Amino acid sequence: MFIIQLASECAPIAKVGGLADVVYGLSRELEIRGNAVEIILPKYDCLRYDRIWGLHEVYRDLWVPWEGGAVHTTIWFGFAEGRKCFFVDPHSHHNFFNRRTFYGHGDDDRRFAFFCKAALEFMLKSGKHPEIIHVHDWQTALVPVLLYEIYQNIGMRHPRVCFTLHNVRHQGVTGPHLLWSVGLGRPEYFLHPDRLGDDHHPGALNLMKGGIVYSNFVTTVSPRYAHEIRFTEQGCGLGHTLWKHHAKFGGVLNGVDYDVWNPEIDPHIPVRYGPATVERKYENKTALRRRLWLRDRFCPVVAFIGRLDHQKGVPLIRHALSWCLANGAQFVLLGSSPDPAIQHEFQELKRHINDNPDSHLELAHNEELAHLIYAGSDLLIVPSLFEPCGLTQMIAMKYGTVPIVREVGGLADTVFDVDYSDRPAEQRNGYVFKTFDHGGIESALVRAVGLWNHYPDKFRQVMLQAMACDYSWSEPGRHYLNIYEYIRDK
Repeated sequence: MFIIQLASECAPIAKVGGLADVVYGLSRELEIRGNAVEIILPKYDCLRYDRIWGLHEVYRDLWVPWEGGAVHTTIWFGFAEGRKCFFVDPHSHHNFFNRRTFYGHGDDDRRFAFFCKAALEFMLKSGKHPEIIHVHDWQTALVPVLLYEIYQNIGMRHPRVCFTLHNVRHQGVTGPHLLWSVGLGRPEYFLHPDRLGDDHHPGALNLMKGGIVYSNFVTTVSPRYAHEIRFTEQGCGLGHTLWKHHAKFGGVLNGVDYDVWNPEIDPHIPVRYGPATVERKYENKTALRRRLWLRDRFCPVVAFIGRLDHQKGVPLIRHALSWCLANGAQFVLLGSSPDPAIQHEFQELKRHINDNPDSHLELAHNEELAHLIYAGSDLLIVPSLFEPCGLTQMIAMKYGTVPIVREVGGLADTVFDVDYSDRPAEQRNGYVFKTFDHGGIESALVRAVGLWNHYPDKFRQVMLQAMACDYSWSEPGRHYLNIYEYIRDK
């Protein structure tokens, strides 16, 4: 099967969050299963060009219809860790992808609308005929709309579209001006509530809604999140649309790339280990303490790795830090915030505890350090307000680092409480709490740190049960191929 992945991110060359890991990991799994996979991305000036091999121009004179004229565009090709990637490079005074950041601009709607249009023009003009176009989040949600309203009438009759919702909080709500930019026009037609008309902002387009309506199948990144966005406020206004299109909607849990996140082969940690040699993990704990200037003493290391934003449970992260320092545990944090106020808050916190030998806050993105923290920590907290899937808890388990998570989204689908799960005892792999408050996370920390302190053999068994969980891309890859075959044959 010939599959094109169309996305705004792909690890390791364009990464903001889990979306990048999913695009890379799923593409790799599909290739392993014998499919031809190509990825199309914007050619940002902030790509990790040092991780792209053989970058060169492959289509120099692509003229993309735009706002009544056309934008001269070049398409580049290169390999990103073995994946075949094409890059859209517009030569426009709008300077769409030369902003030194991926997102966060006032014209993001126009930037990614152009990307969608250019990608389809490239497929059409270069004679590409994928059986499946897999698009991700609102940034690429216009692709199925453009495909079925324009491009299927001028030669692209074969592709079917799978649309994955990674986070429905960001929907791409914009004005009808965008319709003229991409050549769709007819605002009265597209603003209809059965198409792209936003259900809560009269006169506004909702690009994610359009992707749901026009795609052949819609997925999200865990079964629990699929339920939450249909039937709770976590749908952020899309619940009715998802209910109407429930026959083509389902949740597929994301996977983890165990070629990247695996303590048995990890080049970023000083001592490699696996279930049979789990004692070696503690040599990484010593290395972590030396790296971060933590004192060496008998106590658990509790970690947080991820973005510092509203979704990730900032108040509970702060409370977990205070609780750990007051109750004999060490605390390590790695992450930064896209919100200047939150970033400033944690910078002040870092200054306040800077001399504490039991804590370290690294307020930046550092992929290499993340590997060492996973390998060297005993516990990892993921106290999210909401969490479509979550990768950190699945990565932590592979490293024998026991997760403490809130019972939402993909966290509830992957972590089963040591004490209270209805799963068999041998399948329990972490700690779960329900309420989004200080008492909730404390209840889990007390049990987890208590087990570490007083019942080390039992804690070691939980570590091994966590390491035994298989959250690779094998099962999700099989599910996606079933979806592709289903919509291809319709």
